[in-house]
Amino acid sequence: MLDKILNSRFWSWLFKGYGFVFLTFLYLPLGLIFVYSFNANSINMAVWTDFTFDWYLTIFGGANSQSEFDAAFTESPERIFEVVRNSAVVALCASTISTVIGTATAIALQRYNFAGKKFYQALLILPMIVPDIVLGIALLIFFVGAGFELSLLTIIIGHTTFLASYVFIVVSARLAGMDTTLEQASADLGAGPLTTFRRVTLPQIMPGVVGGFLLAFIISLDDVVITYFIAGVGSQTLPIFILAMMRRGLRPQINALAVLLLAFSFVVAAIGLYLRSRKT
Repeated sequence: MLDKILNSRFWSWLFKGYGFVFLTFLYLPLGLIFVYSFNANSINMAVWTDFTFDWYLTIFGGANSQSEFDAAFTESPERIFEVVRNSAVVALCASTISTVIGTATAIALQRYNFAGKKFYQALLILPMIVPDIVLGIALLIFFVGAGFELSLLTIIIGHTTFLASYVFIVVSARLAGMDTTLEQASADLGAGPLTTFRRVTLPQIMPGVVGGFLLAFIISLDDVVITYFIAGVGSQTLPIFILAMMRRGLRPQINALAVLLLAFSFVVAAIGLYLRSRKT
């Protein structure tokens, strides 16, 4: 009886309508950011006046410095490239380190049993559960108490503390579905543990490792809250830079920067999800 009710035309249209409303609510703001990034109105971004590429040209330094819209944008292209470089360095370093740590931890926990294993697994997931603001304050207190000067290094260390958990989850899921008979066959044929890992285990889990790396990279690139607490002078990243711009007023270049960051995030996230779900 329940199946007939749920399969009725009314409920079918109701669920479809709910899905449409949900997706609209989720993606409409992103679509508006994209559309208004081409709005020529430099005074009120919410009022459409004309289509222009000026804001993107300003970001890349291709606009006339004497134009009206460039006068409203006080940040130089060199400054933008600096914060983009900082974000790239932090994301690349933090995701690389966290990938090594997360992968090694996932393999160790999947291969060996020891006292307190479940508790250790819970600790690995904890950084993903703790609110960002709590983790950011804790990292700030730690760095100040330990005598660290806030810089790109502290951001990299801070990001690694929670990104390793994401990599651990992704690689663990890959290991759970891996066929271990190939490893046993490799050992039977005389291959050592290192050779077996390099030529058998690693190729099988590589999609998970790469997917975890890309996921960690995009999370690090987009992080705002934790980075805000542990970034020092001269170590501003792109999300913090956009936040600082918004405090001085809603500039049209903010939409353009947001669209570029969003597009790059979508590309990296799509690659990561594809590799995460890929079967070998």
